[in-house]
This record gives sequence, structure tokens and C-alpha cells, in this order.
Amino acid sequence: MSSAIAPSGGFRKMFSFGYTCLVYHATTSFCKRVYSWKDDPLGKTSGQMIGAARSARQNIVEASARAGTSKETELKLLDVSKGSLAELEGDYEAFLIDAGETIWSTADERHRAVSALKLDPFDTGEDVLHAFSAYMLQMKERFAPWLENENPVVAANSIIVVIERAKALLHGQIQKTMDGFAVEGGFRERLTRLRLEQRENLQAQKADEPPPPTCPACGKPMRKRIAKSGPGKGKAFWGCTGYPACKAIKKFEEERTSDL
Repeated sequence: MSSAIAPSGGFRKMFSFGYTCLVYHATTSFCKRVYSWKDDPLGKTSGQMIGAARSARQNIVEASARAGTSKETELKLLDVSKGSLAELEGDYEAFLIDAGETIWSTADERHRAVSALKLDPFDTGEDVLHAFSAYMLQMKERFAPWLENENPVVAANSIIVVIERAKALLHGQIQKTMDGFAVEGGFRERLTRLRLEQRENLQAQKADEPPPPTCPACGKPMRKRIAKSGPGKGKAFWGCTGYPACKAIKKFEEERTSDL
């Protein structure tokens, strides 16, 4: 029998999540190094940037968790994640312009070098939390020469490259989810299909069963009932459908035996 709850979880295997995690960790490092108390006395710039990076990461987590029961919610959360990345990218763009620097062209060798860096696939296996933390530390080390470069201009440009990649992956993920929703529907549709499937199964079972006996007292069809009290409590018996006018009963086992 099918289930109304669709598969969910598994977000740690998604490259969109891995790149977004790199962006989050690189942003926390960038803000700690670049925005001192003197340059950001109220902590608003660093707070907004780290908050946007965190929003991008955590909304993917929640979207994956909600995928089983609400495709609509999953889509909304993935879109929020993509929007948070776009917001964060704007902060890095503003930083570079304030510093009198341009954003790297896609033809720039440095842009190509960062674009050439790839994440390894993550195999969940057992002990997922431990395994993923070890995996992310390895991936952070691979990207660190660029994302955590001592030169904030290099770091900001590198993070923008990874943000663009994460946004593109999320866009594809959103489109794939929308296509699946259009074909399979969401939780309500799956629940309806499940009810119809159960109804069809019950009808098939009833079609295989012999018809109920007729009442020996009045001739009306009888109905299977379960005794609620007395010596036969919990046992099945045949009761007349004319009850309470007709109180005739028959033993259920006797009727089953007579049909063999």
C-alpha cells in the first residue's frame, strides 16, 4: 500500500546544501575578520550578513523536513533560501564597491579557479551527523585558500562565485520539485489516492466474501457484529439488520462452517 507521506530528509546529500554551508561558514569568518567593532559598532552589517547566510542554510534543512507532508511549504522554503543567498550576495557586492573594487568577470582566471573547485559527493552511511561534520571540514579546507583568503577582496569575490553556484543549484531543485508536484500532487492528493486505494481494497475483499445469511426469524439479511458484553464478549456473531424489532442472532462460526 502506498503512503500519503512522501520521502523527506536527505538534504546533506544535496550539493545545493553543501555549497550553502560553505557560504555560511565563510561568511562567519569574513565578518569576524573584516567588520571590527570600530567599523560596525552596532553589529548590524555582520549580523545581517551572517543572518542571511544562516537563513539560506537552515531553510534548506526545514524544506527537506517538510517535503514529506507539504510540497507547497517545501517550495516556499527553498525559495526563501535562494532569496537569502541573493541578499547576502548584495552585501558582498556593496562591500567590494565601497572598497573601490570590481566583482571578478567570469573570464577572470581567479573566477575560473574558484569555479573549478568542486564538492565531493557525501555518502550518508551510518552516524550521519559525525560523518557530515568531518566531510564539511574537509571541504572547507579545500575551499579555504579562496573563501577565507587573508585579502578580503579575494574572499568576497570567491564567496560570490560559490553563492552563484548555490543559487543555480537551488533554482534547479525548485524547478524539479515544481515538476514533481505538477505530476504527483502534494500531501492532499496522496491522501486522497490512499483513501481510494483502501476503499478499492475493501470492496475487493467484500467481493470475495460469501453473502451474509438471512435472518431465520424475519428473513432480512444479517450483519456481522461483535459482542460488547456477556460470555461471548469480543466474539463475532450475526445479528439481524431489523434490530431492534427483530433480535434474532446466529453464531458466526457456524455460518462460516456451513459454507465450506
